[in-house]
Amino acid sequence: MSRSSSSSSVDDKTLLLEYRCHPVRPEPSSPICAPGKTSSTTAPNATPLSPLSSPTSAEPRRIILSTDSPAALKVGTQQLIPKSLAVSSKPKNCPSRHQSFGAIREPLSPDPKRVAVPILAVEDEDDGGGGLKRNLRNMSYRAAMKGPGAELEPAKASPSLKPVSEDGSALPNRSPGRNKRTLGRKRVQKRGGSFKDQPRLYQEIRERGLNSVSHESDEDLLEEPLPEEPSPPGAAIVVQSYRPAQVTWSQLPEVLESGILQRISPEERKRQEAMFEIITSEYSYMHSLSILVGHFMRSEELKETMTQTEHHHLFSNIGDILTVSTSFFEDLEKRHQEHPLIPDISDIVEEHASKHFNPYISYCSNEVYQQRTLDKLLTTNPLFKETLKQIERKPECGGLPLISFLILPMQRVTRLPLLLDTVQQKTNAHTAAYGAATRAVKAISKLVKSCNEGARAMERTEQMYTLQKQLEFGKKKPFPLISASRWLLKRGELLLSEEPGIFRRGAGRLCHLFLFNDVLIITKKKSEESYTVMNYATLDQVTVEKVESSDPPSPPPVKAGGHLLRVVLEKDSEGRREEVLLSAETLSDRARWMAALMHREKEKPDTIPKGDLNQVEITRAYMAKEADELSLQQADVVLVLGEEDGWCWGERLRDGQRGWFPQACARPITSRVAAEGNVRRMERLRIETDV
Repeated sequence: MSRSSSSSSVDDKTLLLEYRCHPVRPEPSSPICAPGKTSSTTAPNATPLSPLSSPTSAEPRRIILSTDSPAALKVGTQQLIPKSLAVSSKPKNCPSRHQSFGAIREPLSPDPKRVAVPILAVEDEDDGGGGLKRNLRNMSYRAAMKGPGAELEPAKASPSLKPVSEDGSALPNRSPGRNKRTLGRKRVQKRGGSFKDQPRLYQEIRERGLNSVSHESDEDLLEEPLPEEPSPPGAAIVVQSYRPAQVTWSQLPEVLESGILQRISPEERKRQEAMFEIITSEYSYMHSLSILVGHFMRSEELKETMTQTEHHHLFSNIGDILTVSTSFFEDLEKRHQEHPLIPDISDIVEEHASKHFNPYISYCSNEVYQQRTLDKLLTTNPLFKETLKQIERKPECGGLPLISFLILPMQRVTRLPLLLDTVQQKTNAHTAAYGAATRAVKAISKLVKSCNEGARAMERTEQMYTLQKQLEFGKKKPFPLISASRWLLKRGELLLSEEPGIFRRGAGRLCHLFLFNDVLIITKKKSEESYTVMNYATLDQVTVEKVESSDPPSPPPVKAGGHLLRVVLEKDSEGRREEVLLSAETLSDRARWMAALMHREKEKPDTIPKGDLNQVEITRAYMAKEADELSLQQADVVLVLGEEDGWCWGERLRDGQRGWFPQACARPITSRVAAEGNVRRMERLRIETDV
């Protein structure tokens, strides 16, 4: 469209506005034309809004927008007014607003059917460039809706309609073909195309390579919003939402300009995306670690609120973790900068996992001391708690709690095998790169196994030494607790009901149970750190059954809402048979105790194929509070083996660990294809990596 000069007539500008509002359509005459009128869309007697040079001119025919025209009937009565037609009705010194849509209930015509129809109006960000005043109609639009021949009403509260400016200062028209992919690319170009611009915290992203079925790299995924779920009060949720990484490989300016996308196959593009995602997520991870070290660990104010030992237990060797992460990222970035088409990164991963990632093992082994120290400081040290809150409120920390930063190394090291597996699956199996990816997966999986074993061994050993000091056997035959093959499955209080035998005098009292993987010890609490042993038996001599409330035995009344279970000791510490009736407060508590007491039976191979079991994806990280619970990270996939009263008993697919977790922090995987793909992937990884 040519520029309109400043000397053009107002009629010409009016024609320009009408043409921009409704382009020419080669359609038949409007059905609203009365008999006797010509086939033109305007009446011959009507005064034209702008003169035509000649009937045979190449200028487009004038089209008047009407609610009864074919175009309006096709679109509907709720229409967006073109932004280019807007006029400023607010003072120029008024602050600009974000673009928004407001509903107006002004009648379009005397037709009562249309009176209550809401019409959408647009407010533009640039007030000087033209925006619609709230609750007022644009005059040209109102005239068009009333039909041809109507006179324009003078504006009372807003300036008259001005011609569209075609110079460079005008607001750009929105292209009808602009979609999510275009938006993503324009944002990348605006930021300079670097994933290092405005890095996100690692807690806020989720790598698409964690998905075992769909490893698509389409830019549309960047705009797909993830629902935020409210966190229940008191829940051990670390991070409540996550977002995908902000830049994909195919959006990089150097990739777009080089024309690589037209020369490579879709599978190679997915492989490039998977490798690039490891690089970008490592940078976000490194960024979060630098926040942890710079704002938390090196804070003199926070250090003064605790002892040197507590400071060491809390932060451990996180400085070494940051150092190895920085070195790892620098090697990855150097490979990426060599050429837009990344040849491979598997050799870099294998090198660092086998030779430089040992600090991860030490950090994960210290997890039990770290968690216990943080809990102690938060509950007993008000100065620490207040100082920590002030640091967490800093914009650099994103309002996230300290624990969400402390668990990052565990999260990262367990996600790397899945991300590398994605690279492997997108690599041609007959190439050297596939062999390198396989070796990298094994190296990082071996590291994860060492981290898990180190953390588990440290936790169990420390736990056994503590319990050995707390349990007083008195006249009972002492039982040696400390053993490399023994660990605690569950502990807690249950109400003791009257039963014949040794427990008769304890009826109606709370007893404290310690359930290990091979022995059950029943105690009564003497103090906060002391328990007197009432009886014990090895698990092979223990049976448990659920007692339904509809047919209870005849004990004294138990706690309101109590749920009963009967525990039978076939051979107790003195070789006698004892029965005890216990009451749990909730259904989930009873189910968890029964699952723990039947530990040996649950260790038997499952008869139901894993592909037939329900699966859930973890949407919010959960930190285990009890021994029978399962710590979970965002994007973990869990097989659901049982459900009770808002809790799920499940198996974490990535390592086979089982435990309970809140149903609220997971969402079901409904696609059978996805569920079967998850199982196949985990079975293959366990065979290939021996994890």
